[in-house]
Parts: sequence; C-alpha cells; structure tokens
Amino acid sequence: MIRLAASADAPQVAAIYRPFCEGSHISFENDAPDEAEVASRIERINRRFPWLVDETGGTVAGFAYASPHRERAAYRWAVEVTVYVHERFRGRGVGRGLYAELFDRLRSQGLFKACAGIALPNPASQAFHESMGFTLVGIYRKIGYKLGAWWDVGWWQLALQPEIDPPPEPRPPAPIPLPKR
Repeated sequence: MIRLAASADAPQVAAIYRPFCEGSHISFENDAPDEAEVASRIERINRRFPWLVDETGGTVAGFAYASPHRERAAYRWAVEVTVYVHERFRGRGVGRGLYAELFDRLRSQGLFKACAGIALPNPASQAFHESMGFTLVGIYRKIGYKLGAWWDVGWWQLALQPEIDPPPEPRPPAPIPLPKR
C-alpha cells in the first residue's frame, strides 16, 4: 500500500535511510538523521510535495519524496526526487511503484521536470532511474568528499509532462486517502 508518509513513520524511514548515511557514499549526509529530524522533514516536505511510503504488512518497505530542485522562482516547476528501499524489499518493484505514484502526484500538481542526483558509482541506481525514463544530463566531478574520497554526482532528468507556455502555477499536493481496512 502506497500512502502519504506521516510523522509516525519516522522510525522506520530513519532505519531504512541510516545505512546509506553510515559507511556509504550513496548519501552525502555523514550522520544519519534521528527519528525526530526525519519526522520534521516528512512534515516539512508534505506541505509542498508528496512524501510517500510503501507499507507492506505493517512495515515501511521504502519511501520516495520530491523536494525543490532550486529555490529560485524560475525553477518552481522542477523538483528533485529521491527513493530508498529497505534491503529486504529490493527487487520487488517497491521503488518503481513509489516513483510511479510520486510522478502521478507531481503531474497533478502541475510540475514538469524531475531531477535525480546520484552519487557515483552507483550502477543499480543509475540503471533503475534510466529504466524509469530518466536521462543523464551531466556530472559534477569530485563534488562531494566523504569516507576519505572525492565523489562525482550524476544528474538525471525526467520530463513529467510536455511543457506549456506559459505554465500554470504549481498547485499544492492533494492528500492521498487511506484505504478502508
């Protein structure tokens, strides 16, 4: 079940994200955020864009969200997207389902471009994003320093929908109704 994340999901989201921060170059955060910080991020992001979780059998299997690509006004139709999947649920379509729902939501908000930054090398993430329709648009060389090394970051872009000239203003996210249980 894919649904809008809530603060109560913070412990499971933080647990999924922690390994990517600690001992990995995948996230450029050196210290994994604690549950309170993750809850704060979920609340802040959900005011403007969807933060989604895939809940399987009461467990958060993965999460995906959008955030501003840049803060300048002309960028307001573009977002940066992120997806993380718990190791036990990889290879089961969780990331694909989360991104598909996220992109539908972003289109309904009137957004046009999704960007994904991927610390390199990361062949699995590169292949996944390309399978979702992203194309490589550039690489920042040795832009981040972590774990005693400099890392490149590749930028991939996806057109969410054809451009309109002039574009209408983006809309706030619509709530995702919870299914009846």
